[in-house]
Amino acid sequence: MPSIRPSSDLRNKYNEISEFCHKYNEPVYITKNGQGDLAVMSIETYEKLVGRFELYNLLDDGLDAVKQGKIRPFRQALEDIRKGLV
Repeated sequence: MPSIRPSSDLRNKYNEISEFCHKYNEPVYITKNGQGDLAVMSIETYEKLVGRFELYNLLDDGLDAVKQGKIRPFRQALEDIRKGLV
């Protein structure tokens, strides 16, 4: 269940929000005038999220390369890596 807090809690209950983010590894949603405004999360959670997006992009690049026929045998790729050609 998402944690939703008013923007005043950032000022008045910062430590409580920080502890929640670190303990549960999920964001706290901050509202402003009753509307969603921000999502606050720990650095660790943010870095995992960004890393996941980077991995998905690399996987998409690989799938696109396969569709375009840009493939080669594994042994050849490994030899190229060992020779420093990649």
